[in-house]
Amino acid sequence: MIFLQVILPVFLIFAIGFIGQKMLGFDVKALSKMAMYLLSPVLVFRTFYVNEFTSEHFYIILYCFLLCFSLILVTYCVAWIRKFNKSETCGLILSSSFMNNGNYGTPVALLLFGAAGFEYAVVLMVFQSLLMATVGVYYAAKGSPDNDGVRSALLSVVKMPIMYGAVIGLFFQLLSIQISDSIMQAVNLVADATIPVIMVILGMQLAKISIRNTAKEKLGYALSIKLIVSPIIAFLFTLILPVDLLVKQLMIIMAAMPAAANTTMYALEFNTEPDFVSSATLVSTLLSIITLPILFWLIL
Repeated sequence: MIFLQVILPVFLIFAIGFIGQKMLGFDVKALSKMAMYLLSPVLVFRTFYVNEFTSEHFYIILYCFLLCFSLILVTYCVAWIRKFNKSETCGLILSSSFMNNGNYGTPVALLLFGAAGFEYAVVLMVFQSLLMATVGVYYAAKGSPDNDGVRSALLSVVKMPIMYGAVIGLFFQLLSIQISDSIMQAVNLVADATIPVIMVILGMQLAKISIRNTAKEKLGYALSIKLIVSPIIAFLFTLILPVDLLVKQLMIIMAAMPAAANTTMYALEFNTEPDFVSSATLVSTLLSIITLPILFWLIL
């Protein structure tokens, strides 16, 4: 029943983008930039403007950092045991340490928990995006021939419009700056369009991925860390973080999301195992059709 109510609607929207890309061949990179630079900042602005920052948000931020670096540590252990080189290790980190909370996790949170869960999911998405734009870019650059990780990461943070949306929204809220109804209506129109658009774009991105030449053993490690180890670690964190039940459930579900699509773009840009990272994104997304309903049954 949960599959029909939550997972199926999400994948139907993915399918629109997938089929559209196969038949019409859109410029996915341009569309992705449009969603990232024009739509997402407006959604984030509305979230931080309308919703008061609470202790729950602080713990969500703390959880994001703890989960990310725990997964990186696990990945390093696997890479050391299997004697992977620097590029292989960085590719494994990109494919297993960052979850798709934007165009997958956020709509799932909306369908599962309604508006309350959605607002928390957007906050989580913002800080997950920050981690990908810093830590993710660092490892993408570290695994590349140029190896310019720190500089690239800093430049990427400066260019992240989502963060500016969050800062401006929080600034407006703290200073009690009122926005007219007509302007807020425009904000709502753009913000409401963001999630469906980025879901369609993910479907387009998946349509361009091939797994023919992927190292199957290494892919197995990435999938195991992303879909199994990650939610287990998240569950352990929920035992010590003083947040309510809904946020705990959301944390575990977000941790079980497939590999983030943005890491594929970073891998391509820096030439750090791009085929492997892309394959992990595709396969983990497909496997989530099975793993997520099982997780919903266990924790909801």
